[in-house]
Amino acid sequence: MLDIFLALIFLASISAARRTCKVEAIGGGEDDGPAINAAFERCSKNAKVVLDKYYVVDTLLLTKGLDDVEIELSGTVQYTPDIAKWSPQSLYLVYQNATTFWFLSGNNIHLYGGGTIDGNGQVWWDTLNNTHITGTAGGSSTTFARPIPLTVGNATNVVVENIRQIGSPFWNNFVYQSNNVTYKQISIRSQSYSSSPTANSDGWDIYRSSFVTIRDSVVINDDDCVSFKPNSTNIVVANMWCNGSHGVSVGSLGQYAGETDIVANVSVTNITMLNAQNGARIKVFGGNPSPVSTAGGGTGFVRNITFKDFHVQNVDNPVLIDQCYSTPADVCAQFPSNLSISDVHYINVTGTSSGKEGAVVVSLECSDTCQDITAEDTHLSTPTGNATFVCKNIASTAELDFNCTAPA
Repeated sequence: MLDIFLALIFLASISAARRTCKVEAIGGGEDDGPAINAAFERCSKNAKVVLDKYYVVDTLLLTKGLDDVEIELSGTVQYTPDIAKWSPQSLYLVYQNATTFWFLSGNNIHLYGGGTIDGNGQVWWDTLNNTHITGTAGGSSTTFARPIPLTVGNATNVVVENIRQIGSPFWNNFVYQSNNVTYKQISIRSQSYSSSPTANSDGWDIYRSSFVTIRDSVVINDDDCVSFKPNSTNIVVANMWCNGSHGVSVGSLGQYAGETDIVANVSVTNITMLNAQNGARIKVFGGNPSPVSTAGGGTGFVRNITFKDFHVQNVDNPVLIDQCYSTPADVCAQFPSNLSISDVHYINVTGTSSGKEGAVVVSLECSDTCQDITAEDTHLSTPTGNATFVCKNIASTAELDFNCTAPA
């Protein structure tokens, strides 16, 4: 009887074991995309997909409906630099005309392995620099798509860790309409090797998603290190090293009239920001008289945002609230932002500015009144003399640990 019992346990363990799909590379520059998609179809539930080779991908990776799937990426996924093909082929995601090479969707997904996702971005950067074709608010466009290398979309309970990302044509990562997503130990490098700069090379953009954690990662790029797009809530960003970026940014928000944008309950801690345009930033469009505007006029709120233990070095704007983002000053004066900002806290923000903005190290400029803005343990200096702290339309400066001056 004992032997039969043990045999039954053994058979049960075999039936419960994960199915593994290992993708072989064709080689010779041939498209491995169909084989990767087929592997995810075969191993879509309680399974493991192994990507341990060098893969050329010329086909949209549409991996949806996954349930309890491990993805071991120890090789390299490199997308082809074929703009004419990818512009209609990449998956259109609507917001700012973003598109993606790889849409990863489902429940209980773990992507790991120390491998590389290569966006082959140089050809896109060179083309953009020569043609200046951009979409709404400088985004991608449907005629000249710049696909995102990895989008976690319509997904729950996802962990992405120990992955290297290089050469993204656009944002590196997009968290799209998802919940409970964690990234850790990610290395991102978007650097041009020609006279053409990279463009919109954000490390992460979060959109209509909640309970997202990004931590223990390095980002070298020329745009936001992390950006909280509309309807990002319950976000943690921690232990990040960002070089050359536009900061850790709330926004941009309020771009589209008739839309309600919310960013709330965000904790940003232990950040090192080097050689950057901005440090801790909130960017919100001003108002707009047009009911169909795509350049401001949206409603909503920014609430309960904390930047803590945030160190800057050679940063143009170490702390910035801009409630007239991408809005002409005369328009913003007549039509202040419809999107409120409140309950924002800066704790232990330290370091040095670049001096590009003169002596200004903090600029808190609201077009409508911002409520409950606090700062403590602020230690910021500038190479051009005594530091200046600019405030406009802040309801109370009593809980700021610096003396505000009006904008020049």
